Amino acid sequence: MNRNITEWSEISWNPTTGCTPISMGCANCYAIPRAEKMQFDGVSKYSGGFKLTLHPGQLSRNFDDLKPSRIFVNSMSDLFHKDVPLEFIQKVFEVIAANPKHLFLVLTKRAEIMYQYRNDLIWPSNLLMGVTVEHAEYKHRIDLLRDTKAIYKVVFFEPLLSEMGDVDLTGIQWAFIGGESGPGFRGVRSAWVRSLKDRCDSQGCTFVFKQWGGYPREKYGCRLDGIYYQDIPKVESCLG
Repeated sequence: MNRNITEWSEISWNPTTGCTPISMGCANCYAIPRAEKMQFDGVSKYSGGFKLTLHPGQLSRNFDDLKPSRIFVNSMSDLFHKDVPLEFIQKVFEVIAANPKHLFLVLTKRAEIMYQYRNDLIWPSNLLMGVTVEHAEYKHRIDLLRDTKAIYKVVFFEPLLSEMGDVDLTGIQWAFIGGESGPGFRGVRSAWVRSLKDRCDSQGCTFVFKQWGGYPREKYGCRLDGIYYQDIPKVESCLG
């Protein structure tokens, strides 16, 4: 049994919480039951459950006492949600830039808004900007990401719900691939994963295989043809 699941982040930072469905990958969102549980447990930050909520107090969070870490921004939300003001996003980016010893990941399904704001943001050198592309229908998100000024760009094909076909990964440094996990998961096909690996290899994009998914996900692990692909971004490499 393979239990070595690949996790990107070491720390999560949520200046916003909550979200609304936008595409196929949202159907079994892991964040909804987590938010509802924290609401039930009386965690004040989740008093509204999964309703989109801004937390301005998080903009003054001090990261100085942490060792250099990979930090996932908004693991419980989407920073580029239509109801998050541009000014708030700009402040989040300022916090990222003010903490240069850490590597921050911002991941969005709302690539159109990210693209709309591309010239209104100062892109920190310690930011890994990513888009989720869970189905071939959303491959255009990669093009929108490519046209931003982000230094480091990553695509998360997760949960992988279809064959992607031809994918242009020019200018994309990492591609994370993973199947859906949890109750009611939609299964991933090995041919879809291998196809993406071939495209990564031919285009110089680092292929990272997170998991097969399933329930429980630990049962199925994260080896492809018996091999681990876990060359995730390293803080020291990205920050020089």
